[in-house]
Amino acid sequence: MIVECTKFDDIWRKAKSNVGEEGLHSTYSWSEGVASVTLSNYIGEEVTIENNQKAPAIFFDNADYPIWLEFKGYVKKAQFGSILQSENEKFTFRRQILAGFLNYGNEVGRSEIQLIYQVGTETRSFVFSFEVLSTKLNYHEHWKVIIEDIEQEYRMLSLDYMRRTFHGFSPDTSGETPEIIWWSVFANEQQKFIKACKNIIDRPRHRLHGKETYKRADRLTFIPTCIENELAEHRQDSSHLYRVEECVWTNDTQENRFLKFALGQITSKYEALKKRIEIVKNASDVMKANMQTTLTTLKRLQRNPFFRTVGNYKGMSQESLILQKATGYSRVYRTWSLLQRSYSLNDGIYRLQTKDIATLYEIWCFIEVSHIVKEKLNLSNENVDHRNRMEMNGLFTWNLGTGEHSRILFKKDGIELAELIYNPKSSERENRSVGIKDLVVPTVPQKPDIVLQLTKSDLQKGMKMTYLFDAKYRIDGKDKNGVDVPPEDAINQMHRYRDAIYYKDCQSNTLKKEVIGGYILFPGDGEPTDIAVSKFRKTIDEVNIGAFPLRPKDTHNRLLLEQFIEELIQNKSHETISKVIPQKGALLQVPNRLLVGLVGNSSRPGYTQSFLDGNATLYYTGPKFPTTIALHDLHYFIPYIKGEGVRDIYEIVRVRTITGKEAKQIEGESATDDMRLAFELRFSRKLFDNYHSINTHKLINYTFIDTSFDKMEEWMTVDKL
Repeated sequence: MIVECTKFDDIWRKAKSNVGEEGLHSTYSWSEGVASVTLSNYIGEEVTIENNQKAPAIFFDNADYPIWLEFKGYVKKAQFGSILQSENEKFTFRRQILAGFLNYGNEVGRSEIQLIYQVGTETRSFVFSFEVLSTKLNYHEHWKVIIEDIEQEYRMLSLDYMRRTFHGFSPDTSGETPEIIWWSVFANEQQKFIKACKNIIDRPRHRLHGKETYKRADRLTFIPTCIENELAEHRQDSSHLYRVEECVWTNDTQENRFLKFALGQITSKYEALKKRIEIVKNASDVMKANMQTTLTTLKRLQRNPFFRTVGNYKGMSQESLILQKATGYSRVYRTWSLLQRSYSLNDGIYRLQTKDIATLYEIWCFIEVSHIVKEKLNLSNENVDHRNRMEMNGLFTWNLGTGEHSRILFKKDGIELAELIYNPKSSERENRSVGIKDLVVPTVPQKPDIVLQLTKSDLQKGMKMTYLFDAKYRIDGKDKNGVDVPPEDAINQMHRYRDAIYYKDCQSNTLKKEVIGGYILFPGDGEPTDIAVSKFRKTIDEVNIGAFPLRPKDTHNRLLLEQFIEELIQNKSHETISKVIPQKGALLQVPNRLLVGLVGNSSRPGYTQSFLDGNATLYYTGPKFPTTIALHDLHYFIPYIKGEGVRDIYEIVRVRTITGKEAKQIEGESATDDMRLAFELRFSRKLFDNYHSINTHKLINYTFIDTSFDKMEEWMTVDKL
């Protein structure tokens, strides 16, 4: 058997650069009969590989491996024995040579090359086992951290089936036992379980059982004292039957009843899961044949005449030493116990398949961003509302819910501060459960990995700032400083997301730009000082598109993402919007300026009271209005109610002139017929729950303040009224 890789030198150097040579070792094992295994490495050396010993890695993700197998002339048939039909179809057997190729894609972990060949009427098999490593992350360290973090947040989300790689797992003390666990455990135990059942049926455990019977006197081997008088009375009657109790051996024991119960339960569950797995299009003929053989054997054991004399299992009144220690029984009891237990992805003897590393990395990045947002908002677990959930995928595995089903809300004192959404699919038509409310894509559907929406209320109540993060398990080489570079097409995708996703205003039915920035998360590495000045980091400050390296155990580069998200949280709305680059020829107006005006006693009925109630629609000035205040870009108005302070903020809809007579609504007083300014208002929101006093020395003529949101603290006082 010869395994080659034409680009192995480049793959090895890439993996060595990203992971380090100490992490590029694999353990190899194989069936009996192998004379030698030799590795010709990238520098031309030949290294002898020992069975079950570590050696330099050969197999990596996303690489093609052509394989040739030459058989002796007496082998008339040979095939590749994968559980995936699509993988078996890549191999053909001609002129005693079985040839094909393997590419594991993004699947990492332990795998096997299994060959099935025929010598005469005998079918033989050969297995060669090894580890498939990642060229971007250290499989022995980083993969385990990713799995542990995901399992801590979403139990059993990492699991999958019909994969080409597997991992070791061991019993756990708590948790549920999903069907994927049941199937994986029994796949490892089924031959041992069947052999144990056969051994018990051939040599079962008996027990003496008292049986009532009727016999003639000449058939009695022992005369109990209880029938001596009856025997004397009927000594002349040779046909008289005497009721006696004799001890006989019986198979109807508690242990055999348990065997009957366990065999029936396991056979029924195996048959149900077998039917579900057979409908998978990619299940290979080899796998289906093996499953049918196992089920046939289990059913044949169930129909064995031995079980006709065994009753139904009704539980154990006490522990049975026979089930725990006796040959055969202990194996059956152990298998049944294993199938009832939960498991964790610690190193163990049982095989378990997980999602591919790219999907796991994407989920892990979502969890990391959620942790960072929670930390930077200084929130406890009680303030994080997990509305996300896992959803059944295929036969018996789960995916993380998408869109509305993955929402995590961050709140404090009942006020929403941020929300995080996983894999929403934004389109014009599908925008209910899989998308985000009010976000649409008029052209083709878009599906960013992670959507972060920060809620700001300094300009407009409940305004949401949208930022996109996309996890990519890829690296496009290194720059001149040795910093890993994100893939170019992923950066281009961020530009597309920002241009394609819009906000649809329900009131005006108009489209508005929504996404402020897009950022790639990738498993890159490099010195933090070099990453801080890298091109993909500097473009974030320039155009709000860029990337952040994020990998397990890398706390230094994770700090760059933490600092960035903290800035997003702390920045005011007007600061964020002011940095958005407008279209050429367009003027981007940031609604930042506001006017504070004194509301004194007015002869107009209900004028002051309407401001107290938050129902005012008009504010008019006195005959004198400062000429230093520019009217064209005033956006908001805050009434300063004499004797109370400031509390509410209004949006300025329109500014016009009115006469004093119109303002005062007093008929027949020509003296008040001077010109005033009138501000038509619309209530926006409350700035404070209670009224706050202000520094009246900053008022122009003790009547007005022309200011902005970022300067509000300069004229506010600390004490509340």
